[in-house]
Amino acid sequence: MSFMFRSVPRIVCETGGIAKTGSLMKELGASRVTIVCDPGIVKLGFAQKAQDALEVAGIAVQIFSDVEADPPQKIVEAAIAGARDWEADGVIGLGGGSSLDSAKLVALLANSDQTIEEIYGVDKATGDRLPLIQIPTTAGTGSEVTWVSVITDNNNLKQVVYTPQLMPDIALLDAELTYGLPQKVTAATGLDAMVHAIEGYTSRTRKNPIADGMAVTALSLLGKNLMKVIENPGDKEARSAMLQGSLIAGMAFANASVAAIHGLAYPLGARFHIPHGHANALVMAQVIRFNLPAAKKLYAELAPCLIEGVDFESEDAAAEAFVQRIEEMVPASGLETRLRDLGITEDSLPEMAEEVFTKIHRLIDSNPRDMTAKEIEAIYHSVY
Repeated sequence: MSFMFRSVPRIVCETGGIAKTGSLMKELGASRVTIVCDPGIVKLGFAQKAQDALEVAGIAVQIFSDVEADPPQKIVEAAIAGARDWEADGVIGLGGGSSLDSAKLVALLANSDQTIEEIYGVDKATGDRLPLIQIPTTAGTGSEVTWVSVITDNNNLKQVVYTPQLMPDIALLDAELTYGLPQKVTAATGLDAMVHAIEGYTSRTRKNPIADGMAVTALSLLGKNLMKVIENPGDKEARSAMLQGSLIAGMAFANASVAAIHGLAYPLGARFHIPHGHANALVMAQVIRFNLPAAKKLYAELAPCLIEGVDFESEDAAAEAFVQRIEEMVPASGLETRLRDLGITEDSLPEMAEEVFTKIHRLIDSNPRDMTAKEIEAIYHSVY
């Protein structure tokens, strides 16, 4: 088997670790740092904590706090222009996946003459990025350890940048930043991380033994702790486990690929602004059920991650139990599970299915079972 595995150079996992932001960035040689975040991160005081730590270390700080969900290209371009004009020599991504994905592009393009359009796709970026530290405040996207950035272009389509330069220098996990997450955000991001682990493990295109081991570890952490943090948001040990599971799942899918769940979720985010984790959750169980005939062995192998202490009588029984557990977890999370309840119109379903099949087919290629446009549409209808 031939494969390549990329990983972030350093991971710092420490409760209260945001206080080390200044010393860590100083080690990277930066003296003028742009923090990329959303308005909520400012209101929570997290941006101020990072700024204080940086200023104590003698580092000047610029805060760009206009990031939006499914970050629009124009917002990312504004952040890049601001960092470039301010002559930033370092970048911190602070927040959920949208902020972290935006920060990657700021670190890369504030130090480049390339435009965003020129780097859409695979390995199209040239040159080096600025020093970059990624600090997630949700346990879900894993963006702090990937070389992928997903944004919404000016035509309202999801665009993906894949390039090694997007891999950050340091991923900083501080569980304290996740303690106050709203229940729905906890649920959506947690299920998103589970999807990363599951799709990484079942990928047809870049599945490899290192990513497999990480996917199993991640899914075990996430599966055992997601309902704990939903039911008891103050469970600090479970919050830390979720953050670690999210990061490990990110490392798994970044090296093995995601698949059809993400493919079907993308138009829900781009067209209807459904948060990415929730969009994944809407179609997660149905896609996994659809995949069962082709992924039975793999799902059986994953069953112990979610169902402890059961000696399954057969591979069929283990795989079915796995799928049923997913089907139970999604509604138990408290998230809306019907497209109609989120403002999605029924007449948009054929268009979204065609978009997935024609424009995001790379993710169908990674799925354990082939899908037609009609089958994609049928899954959308099943959750409408």
